Amino acid sequence: MPIMEAQKYVWEGAIPLQIHLHESEVTTFPPPPPALILAPRIGYLPLLIALIKPYFSSALPPGVDTLWFDYKGLPLKWYTPTGVLFDLLCAEPERPWNLTVHFRGYPANILIPCEGEDAVKWSFINSLKEAAYIINGNCKNIMNMSQSDQVELWCSVMNGNVEAYQRVSSKLKLGTVEDEYFVKPQQGTCETDTIGQVKTGRIPIRLYVCSVSEDFDDLEDVPKVDSWDKISFINRPVEIHKEEGKYLTLHDAIEALLPEYFSEKSLIESPSQEGEDKNNISPEDAGDSKAEEVVNVCNDLEASCTSNAEIKLIRIQGIEPKLKIPFSWVVNNLMNPDYFLHICLYVKVANLNTT
Repeated sequence: MPIMEAQKYVWEGAIPLQIHLHESEVTTFPPPPPALILAPRIGYLPLLIALIKPYFSSALPPGVDTLWFDYKGLPLKWYTPTGVLFDLLCAEPERPWNLTVHFRGYPANILIPCEGEDAVKWSFINSLKEAAYIINGNCKNIMNMSQSDQVELWCSVMNGNVEAYQRVSSKLKLGTVEDEYFVKPQQGTCETDTIGQVKTGRIPIRLYVCSVSEDFDDLEDVPKVDSWDKISFINRPVEIHKEEGKYLTLHDAIEALLPEYFSEKSLIESPSQEGEDKNNISPEDAGDSKAEEVVNVCNDLEASCTSNAEIKLIRIQGIEPKLKIPFSWVVNNLMNPDYFLHICLYVKVANLNTT
């Protein structure tokens, strides 16, 4: 499969970081200057430890290192791609992005434990399993990967090598989406073409939704996210089917993904659909803690949803795509290496319940 130009831009994308050591962990005077690092968008913050630890090691107090980051006091979720964190928390892009690094005092009440690179690797593999389960109904191709393929796949993500990634990922037969599709929510099966490559109709999506009650015209007026409770994390597939003369737009997909906001009847009100939605996240195929987090958030949405909602800001891979763009193009060009399309969304909800 040829590598599209947009995919290359995604894999080469990086965020300039200015990383400060937290003042409580500085043991030298003067304190060390901040570290300046280019962080890959598709990467994960803990993978920067090989660059950060040597830089700050002479200023650290004695003790066991437990690396974590915060942005303006908000601990950052290490299993979320760096680019997604930036798009979600910096509605008005901040360059360089000023983060604080900690080596002590891990906030275990907020973040699930991270035991270094291996934890990040297995979180990525679990996301890949979850995506395969959504696409194919099973994750056999992921479970049956050889050890050498696992290593090559993970190294390609860490090194930003899209060619190596495609060599391995093509064996997983997770498929691509053909252009010109029309939505048919939550039904149907996958198709297979003559060479056995899956043409999926189920697209794995991770939505990060920030609901706001006040309108804004300038990005600098967007309310700051100072608690993860202000973000709704939603895993829901979009199911799409080809129909002559019609195609699914990004706006159509968002409305299908968020019926709580854009339709009068909430999907949560339908027991059959509610069950299917939850079953998209299997503890066998994904990390238990992340699956539980998503299910709990989905259950909490009903209290604050309305049909009178407006999309104020949408970001995918650092860009703000037009809502009329074909959704198939977005999927084929902007998905992350874990086969999820990560969408950051600010939605204005007129009668938002903020209690």
